[in-house]
Amino acid sequence: MYADRLDNLPPYLFARIDEMKEAKIRSGVDVIDLGVGDPDLPTPPHIVETLCTAARDPATHHYPSYLGLSTYREAVSTWYKNRFGVTADPKSEIITLIGSKEGIAHVPEAFVNPGDIVLATDPGYPVYKTSTLFAEGICHPLPLTEENNFLPDLNAIPKDILKKTKLLFFGYPNNPTAAVAPMKFFDEVVEFAREHSIVAVHDNAYSEITFDGYVAPSFLQADGASEVGIEMHSLSKTYNMTGWRLGMAVGNREIIAGLGRVKTNIDSGAFDAVQLAGVTALTGPQDCVADACKIYQERRDVLVKGLRSLGYDISAPKATFYVWLKVDDSMKFAARLLDEAGIVATPGIGFGANGEGYVRFAITRSVERITEAVARMEAMH
Repeated sequence: MYADRLDNLPPYLFARIDEMKEAKIRSGVDVIDLGVGDPDLPTPPHIVETLCTAARDPATHHYPSYLGLSTYREAVSTWYKNRFGVTADPKSEIITLIGSKEGIAHVPEAFVNPGDIVLATDPGYPVYKTSTLFAEGICHPLPLTEENNFLPDLNAIPKDILKKTKLLFFGYPNNPTAAVAPMKFFDEVVEFAREHSIVAVHDNAYSEITFDGYVAPSFLQADGASEVGIEMHSLSKTYNMTGWRLGMAVGNREIIAGLGRVKTNIDSGAFDAVQLAGVTALTGPQDCVADACKIYQERRDVLVKGLRSLGYDISAPKATFYVWLKVDDSMKFAARLLDEAGIVATPGIGFGANGEGYVRFAITRSVERITEAVARMEAMH
């Protein structure tokens, strides 16, 4: 009944976790969900107000532009210039996305032929692999190891793989490891992509969720980055807008044009009212972002301190709202957490074979709930 390609897809990890969580809740367990990275903080009121006003305007009730509202793309351009010092033409080097996941899912369709290879960091966001499979490409994992600060070793990729490679997926601050990358690494990616004629796609959804004074860069800040690649970004994490589905791709105009050709044949663009709210998010006061980071940092500190008190050797991440914990067996550890303590954590194996031996906690719950989770884990020991 189903197409063969569906047989090659792994079950979407978070959907399976949701099933297990709901089963526990139905059995009466008070579940503390530290699994999926969905902010519990509300979207800032000034952004919501813009949406409400725009949604009442009949002018927003029609099909939106395929490329996105010019006002939204201009706001993205201004934000990139102010935040990263990156200049991008809103007409040709920026396209509106229905969330960055959508852009990641569609970009291989524009550049990958059946049998072509896509390099993807492993562990990594599952859509890197699934989008490759939908395009009938072959995903070649780039191991992220603690020994290499969770950065891929580009020099270790076999030459026969490189000859067939069309695209590279990578992202820092990183999901799921919470690792950050220095500009030197981005410079290496530019040279690597240029040498091997590879389309570089950087996933930068977590650039604004940073702690302890750390400021995350954009891949596009590297010299020559816009010649070889694009950056996917999103308003989801920065402004607590995961349900709004709004993002952007920025960078090389030919790559943006290719992604745009796919999108014009598949979707009809993001709702104009949501894009207008996005303009308010990007151009309005940014105190809300700083305030959210303070909340996440407090939660991070509580969880890291708690895990250390239980005997775990763990460093406090500089970015993202994830804590990446080394364990003996990721599935067994996650299952035991849920069964014995009513805590949802994401097994690292779900992000790729190199995620085995880790679990990911999302600090998207209150300090009180995180404190309770630590107490429950202590009772397990």
